[in-house]
Amino acid sequence: MENVQADLKKIVFENYQKFPDKTNFVPFFEKDKPVIYFADNDGFKKALFFVKMVGIEAEIEETDRKKILEILEAVSGDMNIDVDTERMDESESVEDILSATYQDAPIISLVNQIIVNAVKSDASDIHFENLDDFFIVRYRIDGSLRTVRKFKKGIHSQIIARLKVMAMLDVSETRKPQDGRINIKVGNREVDMRVSTVPSTKGEKVVLRVLEKTKGLIRLDNLGLPVGFADKYKSYIKKPNGIILVTGPTGSGKTTTLYASLLELDREVKNIVTIEDPVEYQIEKITQVQVNPVVNLTFASAIKSFLRQDPDVILVGEIRDEETAKAAVQASLTGHLVLSTLHTNDAPTAIARLIDMGVEPFLVASSLMLVAGQRLVRKVCDNCKTEKIIDDSERKMFGSTNFDIEKYFIGNGCEKCMFTGYKGRAAIFEFLEINDEIRKLITSKSSSKDIEKEARKIGYKSLVEEGLRLVKEGKTTLQEVVSVTMVE
Repeated sequence: MENVQADLKKIVFENYQKFPDKTNFVPFFEKDKPVIYFADNDGFKKALFFVKMVGIEAEIEETDRKKILEILEAVSGDMNIDVDTERMDESESVEDILSATYQDAPIISLVNQIIVNAVKSDASDIHFENLDDFFIVRYRIDGSLRTVRKFKKGIHSQIIARLKVMAMLDVSETRKPQDGRINIKVGNREVDMRVSTVPSTKGEKVVLRVLEKTKGLIRLDNLGLPVGFADKYKSYIKKPNGIILVTGPTGSGKTTTLYASLLELDREVKNIVTIEDPVEYQIEKITQVQVNPVVNLTFASAIKSFLRQDPDVILVGEIRDEETAKAAVQASLTGHLVLSTLHTNDAPTAIARLIDMGVEPFLVASSLMLVAGQRLVRKVCDNCKTEKIIDDSERKMFGSTNFDIEKYFIGNGCEKCMFTGYKGRAAIFEFLEINDEIRKLITSKSSSKDIEKEARKIGYKSLVEEGLRLVKEGKTTLQEVVSVTMVE
């Protein structure tokens, strides 16, 4: 019986894909019974024709277009694509990739399906890369890469060419890196993808960064700030001047935190300007500028230009050189609030990093208000989590750290978490507040250890300690905390 039902679904979806416009009707199986939904008169005609064409008994029901797109997005995984590796695609990009037809070149259909499945899986990146014997596709989900498709090597050049066409890159250029963008719709979702190609010894590799516009930005209250510090952080970002830094490696959520901070401000009465590389999300009533080295529009030059634009708040995507660091400090000292990011291992070392860049210690002490270090840890899957007793080897991982955990939760792995034991991510933070005592230490070029010791007197807790708090609450595992905080 199950085989008969599977065959029916296959026949239904194969015939459905033959329609050039599928956005006003869609077949759906409710308790294994086919239902055809339609959204307008044209969709109704298609539904009637479809039932006769396939030769099935099905209910025909009216609904709105939004529901049809949601169903279409949900069932898109059932529309498996058979790929003929001999065919090459030369087509234009599609606006809504769920509307691709059965007659489209198989490469178009295959690339579309890979993108749709990535969006449905909440992947942040899609990797297309060659190995010695295979061409593979990998998704980055919850910070970890996993291989989702494997093909014979011959298909590599065709898929790369298709992605280049979609991103409007030079298909014939394979010797140098290229960057582009793909703007598409996946049902109701608007997706913006940054495309990067690099030549390698095994052929070109392409990585797509997936930015889903319709998800909306995370608000400050949903970031997971420590309960005792959330209100204090809000008061810091509403101060008239000074520098607030968010530190951490690439992919630790720094930009998300800064965007959440901007959303907390009153954009009606404040002039907020940003310089980013690149602009990831558009925010209303904020002037956002993209770095463009070709016309000498850099972080530093933009900050200088912003100062003539009567700003209240300046967001600098990253402080990565002496010129930018000095320009940011100067802006904060002349009555502006500056928010930025810095690549350091923890909050206390951010001060030494600024001084190493060439900023005078007394200027750092005068301008810096707060440094927030952050990481993202994977959350234990609620569907398959089980309790585990701490063993001696796990205690040793944390050395002299205050450790009073006897048991924690781990995920066994299930379909909902793709058998990883983790589903979703949470942020851990450390906050270094700059008070008068710490300013004295900065001016005298004291070590990061001395600054951390002084900060503990006013409540500073390290990333490790905050990570262990989440372990106690059953949200993550010891292994995750170790992997992202680099415990020595």
